[in-house]
Amino acid sequence: MSDICIKPQLLRHVLPRVLSVALLTSLAGCGLFNENKKLPPAPKIAAPETLYNNGIDALRTRRYALAASEFETLQQNYPYSGYIANAQLMEGYAYYLKGKYPEAVQQLNRFISLHPTSSDSAYAYYLRALCFYEQIADVQRDQQGTAESMDALEEVITRFPQSKYARDAQLKIDLCRDHLAGKEMLVGRYYQREKNYEGAINRYQRVVQDFQTTNHVPEALERMVEVYLDLGLTDQARKSAIVLGYNYPGSKWYRYAYDNLHRYHLLTDKFPIPGKIVSASDMPKDAEPGTAGAKKGTAMEPDALATDTRNENTQPQTMPIKAAPVTPVKAEPTAPADSASSPAK
Repeated sequence: MSDICIKPQLLRHVLPRVLSVALLTSLAGCGLFNENKKLPPAPKIAAPETLYNNGIDALRTRRYALAASEFETLQQNYPYSGYIANAQLMEGYAYYLKGKYPEAVQQLNRFISLHPTSSDSAYAYYLRALCFYEQIADVQRDQQGTAESMDALEEVITRFPQSKYARDAQLKIDLCRDHLAGKEMLVGRYYQREKNYEGAINRYQRVVQDFQTTNHVPEALERMVEVYLDLGLTDQARKSAIVLGYNYPGSKWYRYAYDNLHRYHLLTDKFPIPGKIVSASDMPKDAEPGTAGAKKGTAMEPDALATDTRNENTQPQTMPIKAAPVTPVKAEPTAPADSASSPAK
């Protein structure tokens, strides 16, 4: 028998067709074997009132991450629900309690932009300001966050001057100012140790002039006495000590200044005895700096929030916002879940 000879040209045309038929056959076979297999059903999303109540329950049991997840799921799947506004605010509150302040600010900004006329707007602005307030850094570090906190707190006062949040915001602004004054004192003391007396005086003077109601003013005046004495500027040292004595006669800082002047033989009858109460009529003209007694504002405990969350001994409490039901709410007519891609009204 003679050998069969297959031309190369024939292989080039026939071989691709044979491979294509084999591939289609294998795919058909797979389809036949998998014909009876079904895809797993899509997970069923709970009703909006169920999601909302689950979030409320999670808040009350301090499961803040779960609460935020429930409120977020509600917003994504039921954008036209009547619970949207409350869910946004509560999600921001959950993030605040969790200590996730950037996420809380983002959520609260979302609430403020979508519901500017809401009855809870004052609280939203206040809670956003607290998120900045909680992030204030130690005086050893940059104080940009303190400035941002003051701006946010001042916005609460400007927009809602008669609210209880405005009163608490003012107290926290006083604490921020005290914090900034502490930063100035820290830098001033450093300059003084390095014998950069001009820089030290500038820092101390700023505390006296710009932060008059803080409790750093007595020390700033006493430090000014020290620097002026080191520079040999006795008249300026006397004036600073007189201001200190007539405004803070019972302060330890005045005792220090009084002792320094006594050592340099610079005391006169103008200087009150340390600890003696001085009346306004006894105050000489050069002792009127325009400064009042330094009082450090103590933040009250708001009804809607727990005590300052910096205190490790306190546990945050759930916000009793009136729109947040304690008992399960009734079902409401809602748009279908596939409407989640549409913008909320």
